[in-house]
Amino acid sequence: MGWTDERVELLKKLWQDGLSASQIAKQLGGVTRNAVIGKVHRLGLSGRATPSKPQRTTFKAPRPARAAVAAPSAPRRIAEPVSAAAPAPAPVRYVDESPGTATVLTLGAHMCKWPIGDPSLDTFTFCGRRSEENGPYCHEHACVAYQPAQAKKKSGAAELARSLRRYI
Repeated sequence: MGWTDERVELLKKLWQDGLSASQIAKQLGGVTRNAVIGKVHRLGLSGRATPSKPQRTTFKAPRPARAAVAAPSAPRRIAEPVSAAAPAPAPVRYVDESPGTATVLTLGAHMCKWPIGDPSLDTFTFCGRRSEENGPYCHEHACVAYQPAQAKKKSGAAELARSLRRYI
């Protein structure tokens, strides 16, 4: 079905009334939502009836410029896994983040996929060591990626009383 003058006028009226392209297509019949959108753009219809919401101006702070040359990164800190019986803080271990041995083209199925460096630079690599069973990372990087769950505090009488006050 073509665009007759009557159908175009009805399209303009419905568009100004704020109906969606799907609703207009249903009312016109014989055209799709995309056909309505295409015709609206070809006609140059832009103004629509909109809900009365004040326009908010959003201010975005400019992003700082990215460094062009990546300096060698400092070793990352890795927390040792904490056993459930020992609530003492875990000693901190350092992993050397020197360039890895795998690139996107040489990365295999059982290689550590921990990214090292800036992806926008040519020196970007992956760790490349043997990954743990059923995981994407080697043991050292798995310790960084998957932190153990923190033990919940045992709530005492004071905590119970404070939580009950919300409901009283």
